[in-house]
Amino acid sequence: MNDLTIITTASIALPASPFEGRHFIDGAWCDSVSGETFERVSPSHGVVVSRSAKGGREDAARAIAAARKAFDAGIWSRISGKERATVLLKVADLIEANVERMAILETLESGKPITQARGEVSGAADLWRYAASLARTLHGDSHNSLGEQMLGVVLKEPIGVVSIITPWNFPFWILSQKLPFALAAGCTCVVKPSEMTPSTTVMLADLLVKAGLPAGTVNIVLGFGQPVGQVMAEHAQVDMVTFTGSTAVGKAIMAAASGTLKKVALELGGKNPQVIFPDADLDSAADAVTFGVYFNAGECCNSGSRIIVHEDIAEAFVARVVALSKKVAFGDPLNPDTQVGAIISSAHQEKIDSYVRAAVAAGAKVQLGGATLPIAELPGRFYQPTVVTGVTSDMPIAREEVFGPVLSVLTFRTLDEAIDLVNDASYGLSAGVWSENVHTCLEFSRRVQAGTVWTNTWMDGFPELTFGGFKQSGQGREIGPYGLDEFLEVKTVVMRIGRTRPNWVRR
Repeated sequence: MNDLTIITTASIALPASPFEGRHFIDGAWCDSVSGETFERVSPSHGVVVSRSAKGGREDAARAIAAARKAFDAGIWSRISGKERATVLLKVADLIEANVERMAILETLESGKPITQARGEVSGAADLWRYAASLARTLHGDSHNSLGEQMLGVVLKEPIGVVSIITPWNFPFWILSQKLPFALAAGCTCVVKPSEMTPSTTVMLADLLVKAGLPAGTVNIVLGFGQPVGQVMAEHAQVDMVTFTGSTAVGKAIMAAASGTLKKVALELGGKNPQVIFPDADLDSAADAVTFGVYFNAGECCNSGSRIIVHEDIAEAFVARVVALSKKVAFGDPLNPDTQVGAIISSAHQEKIDSYVRAAVAAGAKVQLGGATLPIAELPGRFYQPTVVTGVTSDMPIAREEVFGPVLSVLTFRTLDEAIDLVNDASYGLSAGVWSENVHTCLEFSRRVQAGTVWTNTWMDGFPELTFGGFKQSGQGREIGPYGLDEFLEVKTVVMRIGRTRPNWVRR
């Protein structure tokens, strides 16, 4: 551990008091009906950083009723795309003006580095601006080829009230992959952030008010999946649920929503591979692998948590990744030089470590790390950068979502074998290929079962390009034009021109 890069000092002072979060329902701040609250202790610094209202069934029902009333009244759903876009653009400007205070709180609640939090919050503004452009360009279709007596029109209308349930790992970014697109479509929303990272969502409510969003259009309920998330998924007045999180919880949400047959969009787990061929730019590939596994401490659905390396270069390539891993700065998230921060909870850190221990017991070998990482002067939870070789495809560490800074290494001989290893998984969120041969990259991209394929890069993304998974990585899509379509219903209108309909009853 002595040869790792560790940062122990912070350059930002801790807040003097916890952030106070309340529900935001029908344009007003309110406490829970029960009066209960819950606290969030920073996973890096061990201090209480936020205290939030703890919602119950009645709080969730009130928020849903407010969203339903606003939608049915048409105060947002029936205004022009230009009017909706104007508000979304104002929100984007306000986000950019509040990056620092939002980033600090997200860092303290999640344990991620301050520079990453700043990038996520500021980058989210671009998602709001892109959604605004979609609001202006939303349109249906017309069919003028049905004969001179007929005209057909296909309308796209907002689906209605949408429940948005977001995770703890990218609380503001993932909210911004959903909420502005739902609003661009004309929907009204009820939002529940994770109980571990609720506060930037609460901060957003203030910005929505300043931007002129009508009361009831967006409602925020704080609390836990039981009962708040359960109510949001099963309630008859909700028309759609969109959720990002674990596959297990996604299945539970789908079951809860089935009673009303409402639409469900899910962005779930991933066990994302990068396949490295001998002709690849190995320096660039090694850097991308290192980034892919340690970004956000590996607590990322797109984490490149397994690599599949050609046997001829496997030993040398792993050595490059290990050398780079030792240079990645782990430590205090409030220091801008830190690249990897704390693990979200003690229970999750134990889960990460259990995968490594089980792999070793099954015959794998730890080339680097494989244990918790004590950071001087910090009481929080950290885990060492970890590289595990000798992994076989039947090991849990190769098949299941570890969600930590742990890289599994498998090997292959042929393209067919590599693709079989990629597709032999219950997940299908993303995959990557490294080769200078364009034919290899194209064949790989066509044959792998994944919603996103990166060639000679990793985790590049743009608001224009949609995102979502195959298999148990979810259903539906986010961002891009397809992300807007998720929040729309399609209606066909058939019109007869003139009194041209022939009588059916003989006269």
